[in-house]
Amino acid sequence: MAWQPTTIKRPDKLFATATETVRVTTDAGPGFLKALGNRGGPQYLAADWFATQLAAWLGLPTFEFAIIQVTAEDEIRFKNGQAQPGPAFITREQSQVEWGGTEDELKALINPEDIGKLVLFDTWTRNCDRHPPDLTKRKVNRNNVFLSNEGMAEGKLRLVAMDHTHCFNCGRDLNAQLSHINLVKGDEMFGLFPEFKPFIRVHWDALTAAVAKLQTLDKQWVKDLTGAIPVEWQVDSAGRTALATQVCDRADYVNETFIALLQAKLV
Repeated sequence: MAWQPTTIKRPDKLFATATETVRVTTDAGPGFLKALGNRGGPQYLAADWFATQLAAWLGLPTFEFAIIQVTAEDEIRFKNGQAQPGPAFITREQSQVEWGGTEDELKALINPEDIGKLVLFDTWTRNCDRHPPDLTKRKVNRNNVFLSNEGMAEGKLRLVAMDHTHCFNCGRDLNAQLSHINLVKGDEMFGLFPEFKPFIRVHWDALTAAVAKLQTLDKQWVKDLTGAIPVEWQVDSAGRTALATQVCDRADYVNETFIALLQAKLV
């Protein structure tokens, strides 16, 4: 049964993130809330909600998530300001071990085959908020490499794909420009931490299978997803069409180019 909180009981902790995330207690347990009125804007919620479903489709573990209605009575405050009523994106809390940026920590993963798939996902969705292609313009964000220890045996971890607010347009508006050829056919490599490289060759078959899966993407499903983005998240009709175009056309392009691009980075 899908995780579906319906009521926010109380806010617990505030975070100074781009979306001003708030840890809340709900009727279905604790979760991390990204609400309207955050300083990053409503389209961050759309990008995170949409990209989480693409990650799951590709076969990556993701957080359980839902859309929950924030009301004025909830009185959710940010570090600077207050959340606005309306649909918010929420993910169920998982316990984790923070990644210190070493290979040894990654050796504890029960799903090391997903390391290469995460790089593939970030490249497909142009996610600049893990390991960007140009380190002179943006720093790496190791906090977005989530190593869950929830339900794991002692010393074991699971890699989870999380925080997708900067997919598709690196945090900028989800608008008609998303389908521009420079975004669809850009050859930048996203998400490739140097520490990931030793694990990718070992699990090459799993990666090539994920690359091949891009050919099977159901374009109508993608269009239906963009159509289901809450109107309050302010992605207009042209933006929804361009978002679907980028995701579908880029899936075809990455399917054709990713392996050669990655091999050049692994030498």
